[in-house]
Amino acid sequence: MSLSDLACKNAQPKDKPYRLADGDGLYLLVQKGGSKLWQLRYRYLEKENILSFGKYPLVSLLDARERRDNAKRLLAAGINPSTKRKEEKVTALTEARTTFGLIAEEYVTRMKERDAATATVTKTKWLLEDLASPLAKRPIKEVTAAEILQLLQKIEKSGRRETARRLRGVIGSVFRLAIVTLRAETNPTLALQGALQPPKANGRAAITDAKKFGQLLVAIDEYDGWPTLKAALQFLALTCVRPGEVRGATRDEFNREEAVWHIPAKRMKMRAPHDVPLSKQALRVLGEVWPLSEHGSLVFPSIRSTKRPLSENSMNSALRRMGYGKDEVTAHGFRVTASTILNANNCDPDVIEAVLAHQDKNAIRRTYNRATYWEQRVTLMQEWGDLLDAVKAGG
Repeated sequence: MSLSDLACKNAQPKDKPYRLADGDGLYLLVQKGGSKLWQLRYRYLEKENILSFGKYPLVSLLDARERRDNAKRLLAAGINPSTKRKEEKVTALTEARTTFGLIAEEYVTRMKERDAATATVTKTKWLLEDLASPLAKRPIKEVTAAEILQLLQKIEKSGRRETARRLRGVIGSVFRLAIVTLRAETNPTLALQGALQPPKANGRAAITDAKKFGQLLVAIDEYDGWPTLKAALQFLALTCVRPGEVRGATRDEFNREEAVWHIPAKRMKMRAPHDVPLSKQALRVLGEVWPLSEHGSLVFPSIRSTKRPLSENSMNSALRRMGYGKDEVTAHGFRVTASTILNANNCDPDVIEAVLAHQDKNAIRRTYNRATYWEQRVTLMQEWGDLLDAVKAGG
């Protein structure tokens, strides 16, 4: 005989738990303490199982019967209802951990574990935490291409086309992580290829006239600011490397006797080690600044601490104090200057590219060039140091 809601309501506790059957295995278990629990007894693969549906009256008689019928349908399809419920719990827990913001945090953590450059990690974290913040609390499966596009176009309209392009790429990377960890099925950024305006070409501001560059070098030599900053600018001009590679240079990277600077792969933009031949002029600058870093590992420490490198903007700030505007010259533009002047002096373009650590796309040719051009690079860097002396003297 089937139960009625009144019978369920009036059921009183006894000395022992007892069951009130409703039919098809469904019953109300009345506990000694008075609580009442819906349960279903069923057999699966010749084994008896019990599935709980919740407490009465929170789960009504009609709700309990509906859940029983759903369980019976699963059994008819050859599915164990208990196993199905466990899978649903795992899915629910997984979805609770699949907001875009949480996966973005995991992506940044993985970057750190791969020893990605600190600047790259910082930039990525800023893009995801600040610019992509509207997506942070959204379940990643529910994020659509349309809302990503709306976010990117807002940034694009502010004039930051390159930032919008980078953000699209970083968001895509987060989705790829979600896909390979089975927390998303598609990457909506793929549908946005070509949706953004291309970044406006804006090369590094640089002085490409040898005479004017000589005047700048004189201004640097006469700079009366922080000694390591002055030395860093001199060293940057002589070595043709990137500003970050000079700022992060450590004493153990240098072999002053053999006149070589070994920059490890983790500090290079292309993640490949780079050896820099040191001219007599570069060694002289190094010798002048070397005593200033005796109590630390950094060759060009900041003014505040020997344990911290010069800040990212320190070199450009010094150039501004010398009277050079941001549209006239930047620290990174020194590489443009070197490339332009060396090419104008008919130096071997392949050797120049090797000096600048520009990697050939062909891996075999890249390895060959690195080995082949060492002697030429040693010669070219000394010629470059002599040439800078000449242009400073007005030659």
